[in-house]
Formats: sequence, C-alpha cells, structure tokens
Amino acid sequence: MTMELHNLRPAAGAKKGRKRVGRGPGSGNGKTAGRGHKGQKSRSGYSRRYGFEGGQMPLVRRIPKRGFTNIFRVEFQVVNMRDLERVFADGDEVNPSTMVEKGLIRSGKQPVKVLATGELSKKIVVHAHRFSGAAQAKIQAAGGSWEVVTS
Repeated sequence: MTMELHNLRPAAGAKKGRKRVGRGPGSGNGKTAGRGHKGQKSRSGYSRRYGFEGGQMPLVRRIPKRGFTNIFRVEFQVVNMRDLERVFADGDEVNPSTMVEKGLIRSGKQPVKVLATGELSKKIVVHAHRFSGAAQAKIQAAGGSWEVVTS
C-alpha cells in the first residue's frame, strides 16, 4: 500500500483516549472521580497559590534579601579591535550607525564602548561613547584617531 495523505494513521497505541471520570462504578473512576475523599483538593474551583506551603512561612520570604539593583546603570554595546580590523577598510570613518550597518552592534540607540581585544593595523577614525585606555593606544599606534560621541 502506498503512503498517501488519506492513508496516514498514527502508530498503534500512540493515541490514548481521555479519562472520562464520574461515569459510575463500572468505569473505575466513578463516585469521587479520582480526587480521593473530602478536603480542599477534592472540591471544584480549587487552585493553590504559587509557592504556598500550607501556611508555613514560604521559602521566598524565609531567605534574607541581599544587594540592590542600580536603576541608573548604563549598558554598553561592546566592540573589539579584531571586529574593527575584520569589517572596516583602511581610512574608513567608524561610528555607531556604520557599526549597525556592518552588524557589529544591534542598535544605534545604546551607547558603544570600544575595547582592545585583538590587533588593529588599519588607519581608521573611530567615533564611540567610550574607549578603554588600551583601545585608544592601539588606534593611535595604527595611525588612526578616536573621538568620544556625546549623544
């Protein structure tokens, strides 16, 4: 028999019928319908709050709080020397918008920091929000220049 769309069937035993509860004693799931006897969990509408421990002080409240989150933290997008070497040509003007075009950073909205990982042999002008000291030295050693962008 050829395999065609109208012949497709699940493998034997792959599909299991749903459990029909509360359909009499002969079904094996009659009377209490698999819920046991009495108690809160046997009632309809029961749902337990996440993390509830039966009235005991929950774990999340027993453990002490530590540290804080600095709401003024600035997240920089990092670009390394090796990336500038790989993507840009000699004499290019490098700024956040050209970095987005070349796929070095995700967006031009977040500030960019240039780090010194890798080597730089091309003379390029780099515009970014921050530079590591070693990155500034490597750019100048290659004959290029760097400029801090304020916006």
